[in-house]
Amino acid sequence: MNVDVANLRWDYNQDTLLTADPDPWVQFERWFADACAAPIREPNAMTLATVDVQGNPDARVVLLKGFDRSGLQFYTNMTSRKGQDLAHHPYAALVFWWEPLERQVRFRGPVTPLPAEECDAYFRQRPRESQLGAWTSPQSQEIPDRRVLEERFAQLVREYDGKDVPRPPYWGGYRLSPVWIEFWQGRPSRLHDRIAYDLQPDGAWRQYRLAP
Repeated sequence: MNVDVANLRWDYNQDTLLTADPDPWVQFERWFADACAAPIREPNAMTLATVDVQGNPDARVVLLKGFDRSGLQFYTNMTSRKGQDLAHHPYAALVFWWEPLERQVRFRGPVTPLPAEECDAYFRQRPRESQLGAWTSPQSQEIPDRRVLEERFAQLVREYDGKDVPRPPYWGGYRLSPVWIEFWQGRPSRLHDRIAYDLQPDGAWRQYRLAP
């Protein structure tokens, strides 16, 4: 490899974060709207970090599928590795990275499964191919080759021809209810702006600035 990795650098100068709204949800709504308006293919992509029963961390990118003041929602095969991690340790972290805006947002908090009726409603909104894909893939399990998936998918296409595709019993959603949130704005000289929030026992948020 001829790339000098140690000298891959970029000086951030897109914006500042001198003040933020006292309410982190208002601030997140503003930044998420900015991300949706920016040239970002999937502004709802976020890294989900979990811990398994042995205490080993893991991380992967998932898609945000809704948020409100109760938390951030995402969906997956609940027998997957992330689902197993959350069953053992229902606490996680989420990170959004919006490179064109030189911004990231971080969340930490407990994770709970979404009610079945919410999962059913979202599953009905998915494209039919994605619905069939949820039945096709034994997510995170070892398979001999790709042909297994293709044959299973073709079988399901025939099986559900002309029928609604039901939600698999092992497929559902989660809500991360943050107790800590951080907004990060890249700045020159690596003197980035970082404003964080802690959820207090009375439900209020304490805002403070962090050194970069």
